[in-house]
Amino acid sequence: MTIGPLDFGQRPVFLAPMEDVTDMGFRTLCRQLGASMAYSEFVSSDALVRQVNRSFEKLRVDDRERPIAIQIYGRFVEAMREAAQIVVEAAHPDVLDLNFGCPVKKIAAKGAGAGLLQNIPLMLEITRAVVDAVPQTPVTAKTRLGWDCNHLIIEELAEQLQDCGIKALTIHGRTRSQMYTGEADWTLIGKVKENPRIRIPVIGNGDICSAQRAKECFDCYGVDAVMVGRASFGRPWIFKEIRSLLDGQPCTITTEEKLLLLKSQIRSSVALLDERRGILHVRRHLASTPLFKGIPDFRATRIRLLRAETVSEIFRIIDEEIAPRLNYDDNTPTDL
Repeated sequence: MTIGPLDFGQRPVFLAPMEDVTDMGFRTLCRQLGASMAYSEFVSSDALVRQVNRSFEKLRVDDRERPIAIQIYGRFVEAMREAAQIVVEAAHPDVLDLNFGCPVKKIAAKGAGAGLLQNIPLMLEITRAVVDAVPQTPVTAKTRLGWDCNHLIIEELAEQLQDCGIKALTIHGRTRSQMYTGEADWTLIGKVKENPRIRIPVIGNGDICSAQRAKECFDCYGVDAVMVGRASFGRPWIFKEIRSLLDGQPCTITTEEKLLLLKSQIRSSVALLDERRGILHVRRHLASTPLFKGIPDFRATRIRLLRAETVSEIFRIIDEEIAPRLNYDDNTPTDL
């Protein structure tokens, strides 16, 4: 599969853009574990134009991550055009992605993200403007099936976005009104891929929670790539699990290695921010990791882990209270 000049090989697996999740440290770790490309947290075009420092921090890129996609969002044509140029000049991304799918109320209610599903002419105008503004950088887009179940517009919208010049389209298999509830519907994603008029790669997103599910989506819906989002929380090794299954190789990552990866993620988060902010940033991964699920009477330990304020205290809890209770003999991922 290719996006512009980038060749990702067969059946690539991407890390989805997620606010407060896909920072540089996490992206780098996922890339090392088999993600074909990682996407940044979304960046506000308005904030970039106003030179807000926090937004520029999101443009930091480590060469070990490349290829890297940076995603921007907004509802004003000129701001999106200018922001695209700022991103390209500051970060030199391999791909510039347009967020037309964020369902969060504070974004969508203002007409950005998934809010643009209610204003398709503006979405297309923004897309054309950004494509024209950064001709040397492949522009892609990520969106949803439609605003709600009564407006499933993705089949027509895919052609319209392609005509605007995007080089790939990611489709999340839910409507905006669904937010993240219910099951992702891949049937319409498959129909977009089957459309003979669609010449650009179609990337499927939504409920890729295991290596087996990733393989099923490739096999059943014919997508060019899949994108993993929330299933990577506290589980960056999911990319190694998926890659191993797709390539017909055994996955040999052990429980001990998984524990070391979580520690590495904590260190990276603290190094990028500081101890207090880094720990706050990584807590959702510690809370979500399947590595600790199934440990009997774990609630009190989990509370202490999530309330710990120093790296040394987190590591003490992991080493002294959690590690002895994990099954180090089970080296086979449960979802393969």
